[in-house]
Amino acid sequence: MDRSQKEKLVETLHAALSGTVCLVITHQSGLTVAEVTGLRRQMRDAGASFKVTKNRLARLALKGTKFERLSPLFTGPTAIAYSRDPVAAAKVTVEFANRNDKLRIVGGALDEQQLDVEGVKSLATMPSLDELRGKLIGMLQTPATRIAAVLQAPAGQLARVLAAYGRKGEAA
Repeated sequence: MDRSQKEKLVETLHAALSGTVCLVITHQSGLTVAEVTGLRRQMRDAGASFKVTKNRLARLALKGTKFERLSPLFTGPTAIAYSRDPVAAAKVTVEFANRNDKLRIVGGALDEQQLDVEGVKSLATMPSLDELRGKLIGMLQTPATRIAAVLQAPAGQLARVLAAYGRKGEAA
């Protein structure tokens, strides 16, 4: 990789990290191409990205971002997962790391908040933005459904009473 390619890679990574909310740093050693491809696919499906990085270039890309304090974590065979969703990258990374011991979580950050391994794991247990939106919509729709049921109940009860009197009259 020549100098201009490295500069372009640093610029691209810097731009991606500037618009990111969640960053997870991992050590990956021994992952096969198929495993990394599968992980990238899972990340993409969740709205996140996974990138194997060169430590020196990643440290350069971190300069001027809210994740600059994470530079010391970039040692060894490093890869990063990042997303605009606060939990997407952490959730997919933790799920994959639980199934595959070749991927080890080192740390991460949620916006300005630096996270250790346990912090990343607890972040992964939180519902995603889409799940929270679904729950909120469900909560907003529930009262309307209940009101409609209550309003329909008296009319239904009256119809059942009249039907019962009608059957009683036919039987007599």
